Amino acid sequence: MFEIDITRSFSAAHCLRGYQGECASLHGHNWTVQAVLRVKELDKIGIAVDFKKLKKDLDEILDAFDHTNISDYPAFAELNPTSEIIAKTIYEILSPKVNDDNVKLYKIRVCESPTSGASYFED
Repeated sequence: MFEIDITRSFSAAHCLRGYQGECASLHGHNWTVQAVLRVKELDKIGIAVDFKKLKKDLDEILDAFDHTNISDYPAFAELNPTSEIIAKTIYEILSPKVNDDNVKLYKIRVCESPTSGASYFED
């Protein structure tokens, strides 16, 4: 089993409805997103997953968030755009793009600062 990962970033604002404190107000972050994949077998030239394609797939998702108010994104009409919920949302969008019999998206980690983040994965 092999594990590979990429990290990408985007800048966006959000606010947390119902939160008691500063995060209830619109504020921004320079977010980082790490995608971790597990791969059973390498291809014939020794590659688990083409990093270029994986970066493109994740960038397409993050481009929808970049320089926006994430709270306005349709997926967050009912849910607060917390790091946890953003990680789950990205996982649900990316996994069908990359999963096959050999490759499985294992985890998405979303960090809103260098010291604070959340991960989402499924068993």
